[in-house]
Amino acid sequence: MTRRLWLHTLWLLCACGLLAWLAMTRGALQISGEQIGQILLGQGASNVKLIVLEWRLPRVLMALLIGAALGISGAIFQSLLRNPLGSPDILGFNTGAYSGVLVALVLFNQSVTAMTGAALIGGVATAALVYLFAWRNGVETFRLIIVGISVRALLMALNSWLIISASLESALSAGLWSAGSLNGITWAKTPPVIAVLLLALLLMALLARRMRLLEMGDDTACALGVPVERSRLWLMLIGVVLTAASTALVGPISFVALLAPQIARRLGGGVKGALPLAALCGALLLIAADFAAQHLFLPYQLPVGVITVILGGLYLIALLVREARRQ
Repeated sequence: MTRRLWLHTLWLLCACGLLAWLAMTRGALQISGEQIGQILLGQGASNVKLIVLEWRLPRVLMALLIGAALGISGAIFQSLLRNPLGSPDILGFNTGAYSGVLVALVLFNQSVTAMTGAALIGGVATAALVYLFAWRNGVETFRLIIVGISVRALLMALNSWLIISASLESALSAGLWSAGSLNGITWAKTPPVIAVLLLALLLMALLARRMRLLEMGDDTACALGVPVERSRLWLMLIGVVLTAASTALVGPISFVALLAPQIARRLGGGVKGALPLAALCGALLLIAADFAAQHLFLPYQLPVGVITVILGGLYLIALLVREARRQ
């Protein structure tokens, strides 16, 4: 890594740590740094321990982990497709994962573990469908994005029908989930998702060099000994799994996978394949959006997905304005 990458990595780590600290100490009950220290030493009041260790800590850690997973997933697809719009939420993969969750929740009333599996099946099946429809003696980026948007629209219609057909309790849960929310995360809900995400991140670390070589072009990568199509399929599968597992726990959070890799590329000075920066940008975006959703609109708390959609909309407007000025 260059000095610039090291500096930005350190800055992002500090920003994530600061927001995590604020999220742990701010809320309906203000908790001081001294109380946090006592809890870490196994002391402190039982009610404060409950709030910090069982309510706030899993929410903060999962915001960081899921944000990092979405950032890396977006970096994978934008690298493979060589297009800034090539993110899993634009292509509809998180919508497919959410469809799997809805089927498990509404039709079969399954547990979190089963919903994680259903999200993976839904995300992978959607990716396979998009890839199949976009294939014409190869896959063109523009065709893949258009097919992804079309499949996403069909899945959104299916999801609306599932919610309308559900019982009132299931429909309320599914409706909150559809906005993307970190509310109600506990340690009991996290083990299946954490296991899947860590496994996918480990595989991504092993394939990171292949992704960097693929960015140089298929011919160059093939000349350097990279099995191009097999590597591309593995990388796409990892990206889908990262998105689907995140969706299984918190719902389809939009625009983090779109924004994080582009911010990382600008911070890295255009350096391709800066996956650590993309992961940190995704973690920072999600925990910042969650903190804003909890504290900026008191006495109301918004789903974090509402904040990320606002950020994504502002980014797209700014992008359109910049392109219009350039032309």
